[in-house]
Parts: sequence; C-alpha cells; structure tokens
Amino acid sequence: MAEGKFILNFAPTGMIPTKEMTPHVPVTPNEIIEQVLDAAARGISMVHLHARDPFTGCAAYQKEIYADIIRGIRKSNRDLLLCVSTSGRIFPEFEKRSDCLDLDGDLKPDFATLTLSSLNFHEQASVSSPQMIQDLAKKMSERGIKPELEAFDVGMINYAKFLIKKGFLTPPFYFNLILGNIACAQADLLHLGLMVRELPGGALWSVGGIGSFQLGLNIMGIVSGGGVRVGLEDNIWFDVGKTRLASNRDLVQRIVSIAAMIGCRPYTPGEARELLGV
Repeated sequence: MAEGKFILNFAPTGMIPTKEMTPHVPVTPNEIIEQVLDAAARGISMVHLHARDPFTGCAAYQKEIYADIIRGIRKSNRDLLLCVSTSGRIFPEFEKRSDCLDLDGDLKPDFATLTLSSLNFHEQASVSSPQMIQDLAKKMSERGIKPELEAFDVGMINYAKFLIKKGFLTPPFYFNLILGNIACAQADLLHLGLMVRELPGGALWSVGGIGSFQLGLNIMGIVSGGGVRVGLEDNIWFDVGKTRLASNRDLVQRIVSIAAMIGCRPYTPGEARELLGV
C-alpha cells in the first residue's frame, strides 16, 4: 500500500448484533443505506454488507434484499466498493450462500466474502467445507466478483495459497484478517505479524478485531502498513469497559481521527478500486 494511506473497510451490521443488544445497529435496507452513506462521507474505502430480514431483523441471504441495499447506496455513491456476504454461519446451503452472487448490472457487487475454512465462534460454528469454498470461489470468478478473503488464523492463509496454486484465486488478493476470536488467532502483535508474514506476495490486507480488541487491532493494522476493518459487526461498545454503546459513526470517525494524528488517511474509493483491480 502507498505510504500514509490505508484501506478502511466498514462492517456496519453483521449477522449477530440485534436492536435489543444495541439500538445503533442498522438492520433494514434504509438504515444500512443511511449509515453506509454517512460513513462514506467520513472516508471509508469499501463496505462489507450483511442483509437482514427487514421485518424480523434476522440474518438473511436473499439477493432481493441485497439489491435494495446496493441500489440505495449506488443511487448516491457509485464509487464506493461494495462487498456482500456468503457466510456459512447460519446458512449452510450453497444455493443460499451464493444467492447474492446472481445480482447483475448496476446491482452486481464488487466483492463477496470468502471465508477460508470452518471455525468456531464463542457459541456457534461457521462451517465452510473445502468443496463449498471452492464452489463459491468458482462462482465469484465466473461472475466477475472479487473475493474478500477472510482469514481467522494462519491455516486459512495457507488454504488461500492452495486455492491460488489450483487457479481458484487470481491477483490482486485482498484479505481481511480477523483476530481475537476465542478459537482462532488472538489479539496479539505476534499473531498478527505471523499472519501478515504468511500472506501471498503482494497481497493487500485489513485487520479487524472481535469485541473489545477492535480498536487496538485497528491501530496495529495502520502502523503495520495494512488497513482497517471497523464497525458494529465486530464490536458494539465504544470503550473497553463497556460503559457506552458505540454507533458506526463513532467507530469510523475515531479511527479516521487517530490515523490523521500519525499522518495517514484512508484510500478514496477510486484509489481503492485501482489498487484492488476493480
């Protein structure tokens, strides 16, 4: 990445936070659109989208919901890089996980997530078999949608290298390195350094932290020459003591301000598109 610039990847919703947990999490298409556009005005490079059922607030996979979100964002901002989720945390079937990859024209996303292995969260498993990962990667390639490679530990990076060797992935590669999950790489500078060392040559990367680890890992990402993944998907609290619920605006503005103090700024969406080959 260019000196003094970093990818700022905004993850506003996720699959887990509910209105009962925090009133600030956006769940309807209109709420997600509004918060994405607000974050875009504050300097994000790209957005990592999850769909929710607009009536129940539960995680959803349907391309029609993603279409409403993408349409609303692109009506006001056509430059922002948009990534949709193919997570297996709740939906195990390929048809459901890949439904969002069938969007066309102005509604086609730029990126889609590709989690590189199965993993355990605190109370739930996210299952991605080798065949599932390869099938999703193949469909992304056929549809002209770039994978946002999600790695929670070094083994997942090793599997990415296997996919590269087999021709499922082509450069430039973009990784989200997610640390601090109980069963994966921990929120530690040495764990992050090992993951970065193992990335394929020329790979671009951002760092996300689970829960209270988010801020520290975001800062590590910037000072280590990488990028940042930030938002309520990973962390709903503004402070480590959990005395104040965060808003997405709080989290984005804080990391932009911290970066500015050390002479850094996020890539504009246009710069990120050029960098990532989109």
